[in-house]
Amino acid sequence: MENILSYIALHKEIIYFIILSVFVGIEVIGRVPTVLHTPLMSGANAIHGVVIVGAIIVMLDADATNIPALALGFIAVVLGTLNVVGGFVVTDRMLEMFKKKK
Repeated sequence: MENILSYIALHKEIIYFIILSVFVGIEVIGRVPTVLHTPLMSGANAIHGVVIVGAIIVMLDADATNIPALALGFIAVVLGTLNVVGGFVVTDRMLEMFKKKK
């Protein structure tokens, strides 16, 4: 328990920042109309390519013998790629709905 309290005392600014970010995120998402929620989420998923780049950088910096770090990095790259592709697919399907029929 003493370790937890000392960790909180040393990192209280980061903890405050995370708590504030959660409240701001809830307020921002709560104010988005339902009609705009899906387009915004699909666009945000497509932008998350930064996760892929970060995971690749972490994997490059990891030691070749550190199997857990490499495995987590690989999983992050795969899930990030699925997120980006899914965002593009959903966005494309939504844009197809607004095209004129022949």
